Amino acid sequence: MTAKVLNYYAGGNTARGFYSLYESSLQDLNKLFILKGGPGTGKSTLMKRIGKAFSEQGFDVEYLHCPSDNDSIDGVKIPALKAGIVDGTAPHVIEPKAPGAVEEYVNIGVAWDSSKLSPHKERILELSNKINATTQKAYSTFAEALRVHDEWEKIYIENMDFEKTNQFTDQLIEELFGTQRGSGAAIVRHRFLGAATPKGAVDFVQNLTEETPHRYFIKGRPGSGKSTLLKKLVAHAESRDFEVEVYHCGFDPNSLDMVIVRELGFSIFDSTAPHEYFPNRQGDEIIDMYEHLITPGTDEKHSEEIAEISGRYKAKMKEAIGLLAEAKDLNDELEAIYTPAMDFEKLDQITQEIKNKLLQIAK
Repeated sequence: MTAKVLNYYAGGNTARGFYSLYESSLQDLNKLFILKGGPGTGKSTLMKRIGKAFSEQGFDVEYLHCPSDNDSIDGVKIPALKAGIVDGTAPHVIEPKAPGAVEEYVNIGVAWDSSKLSPHKERILELSNKINATTQKAYSTFAEALRVHDEWEKIYIENMDFEKTNQFTDQLIEELFGTQRGSGAAIVRHRFLGAATPKGAVDFVQNLTEETPHRYFIKGRPGSGKSTLLKKLVAHAESRDFEVEVYHCGFDPNSLDMVIVRELGFSIFDSTAPHEYFPNRQGDEIIDMYEHLITPGTDEKHSEEIAEISGRYKAKMKEAIGLLAEAKDLNDELEAIYTPAMDFEKLDQITQEIKNKLLQIAK
């Protein structure tokens, strides 16, 4: 049987700053290796190599992608072993719950030659400060975009039939769950399906939903109740003791973008920009919130206002993404200082040591 690979984010560059869902994403592990080390020291490469090795041996693998570098990962999980490896450096610092028993720190710094870094001390500090300042500016710009988005939502909220919305939600819950109950205690896993990255919005909707026979594509406008609907589905799934995957919005983590209940074979997700998809296989179905719940003619009545708000929102989002790209360029420069100081043979040894410990768990 071919090993499955799931891709998602456990942290995000959001309108509320860097937002971590690592605790939930790593909740069920009995062994966690926490990597410590500077940029360009091979942490992502180490995790990718181990993930690939176990995937080739038939183990399902989950990759936790890095929202600040499109080519890097921040973690890898091997669910069957209840084990994982994670980058434990800022901004996703992991607090151990049972140091030594569950979490084990791995210092990648032992593989670098400090004497090669000392001459670059001032530049390292300068770049680090610039990266932090630029990233914080990106977060504040995302926050400005969210305030504009709130204006957009207000138009549709004021034109929503809330009684009809409640009836619609209850009907959908009945359709999805019926009288069924989960086979064990409820487990809720919080993640991100996508992220704002230096290359723009990225998502893993197709990968995450490909194994679910029934996919529901929620269409609508900002403020048309998509996230509220998903939150009610999560609450119901949890009350019925199902294992549920909850995917938060990479722009506003207080909102939800997708819910998956694999035991019932369904995924339901916000299928509007920037993660807009359309049915392309049997079992796919559109749920149009605007058509069902918003006063007809709302788009036309407020067309000029919506166009103006949309323009401001897109401009702010573009500005914020540009700042993430700027921070990435600075980080690349920082990595270029660290990489030549690395002894990659030592890194290979560290990689093999972690792999051997995971193989012992597998036995």
